[in-house]
Amino acid sequence: MSAAIRQYLVITGNYWAFTLTDGALRMLVVLHFHQLGYSPLEIALLFIFYEFFGVVTNLVGGYLGARMGLNRTMNIGLFLQIVALAMLAVPTAMLTVPWVMAAQAMSGVAKDLNKMSAKSGIKLLVPDEQQGTLYKWVAILTGSKNTLKGVGFFLGGVLLMTAGFTGAVILMAVALGLVWLASLFLLKQELGKSKAKPKFSEILSKSRAINVLSAARMFLFGARDVWFVVALPVYLHTVFGWDFWKVGGFMATWVIGYGFIQTIAPRITGNQEGKQPAVLWATALALIPAAIAVGLMADWSPQVVVIGGLLLFGVLFAINSSLHSYLIVSYARGDGVSLDVGFYYMSNAAGRLLGTILSGWVYQAYGLEVCLWISTGLVATAALLSLLLPEKRPVIVG
Repeated sequence: MSAAIRQYLVITGNYWAFTLTDGALRMLVVLHFHQLGYSPLEIALLFIFYEFFGVVTNLVGGYLGARMGLNRTMNIGLFLQIVALAMLAVPTAMLTVPWVMAAQAMSGVAKDLNKMSAKSGIKLLVPDEQQGTLYKWVAILTGSKNTLKGVGFFLGGVLLMTAGFTGAVILMAVALGLVWLASLFLLKQELGKSKAKPKFSEILSKSRAINVLSAARMFLFGARDVWFVVALPVYLHTVFGWDFWKVGGFMATWVIGYGFIQTIAPRITGNQEGKQPAVLWATALALIPAAIAVGLMADWSPQVVVIGGLLLFGVLFAINSSLHSYLIVSYARGDGVSLDVGFYYMSNAAGRLLGTILSGWVYQAYGLEVCLWISTGLVATAALLSLLLPEKRPVIVG
């Protein structure tokens, strides 16, 4: 086994372990606080700092990765997630909104340090001329991560029913602690450390392609989270009458399937680069939430409309996400890759922040149909922005 593949496996293993706890924690918080009587908007507010600090972390984390090395930023991310889980392992009376928001802020920092490190690290393990291999490796990492995030959703529902909220977060903190200790010894030193020490002013990308792709990514993920993060699990529980096992299990299955489609996206899209596939797949995606909204407004069976539409949305969103993930790693410079990837995932986090806030507020005020129409508009915006992408992969110096 080559050194590059060994490092790829370590990076992927770290990312998998982190993702399990991240998905489980998201489902635990949504279901536990809904059970305690929190409104959809109040639940969404619990995640504001998670998403906000993700924006900040990606922007600054790319700079830190280039200065310190990606091995350090990845291990710091794992450690901070352990701290975040430990913060929630307190008596229920201490789980106030400010305390949970602070723990979620810590988790948001941890998640995006881990993601930025993993995606940037792959760029350095694949020769620049092997773009097909790069696309496949990124797709496998991204897709497998989301598959495990789905498993994490299911795990969160199961742990809440069997171990309770406090027991669940303690178990996850201990397991992730073991992964963190292994990572300290196995992850290669100096991975991703820039030869030329970048200036802090370089955290903002100077590449037009990366700026356009980052903007499209922001609207794409806002479109998903505006109805998926808070509105959908609450809708499934209150309108369909599903218990927590069923909500967690269904959303887990959806994300697992979504992750699988991401892993095979290169077979579906081919090795095309630039704006043509990005525009095509975003345009197709925009039709799905609009169709679901029309079906609900026409009083068709909500179970058929929502579940069927969600499955189609998952397939097309997975292809869009995997294509974007490849394009940013492909567009990024070689030396100081984490700067470009960090800037891009800053936009990703900004989209999630926008979607999370809207998901709680719009669902509470106007219902699921309006969330879906907003989703349609956000995806359409991403498609229009993709028209500005270059036809071919740009050459970025530096």
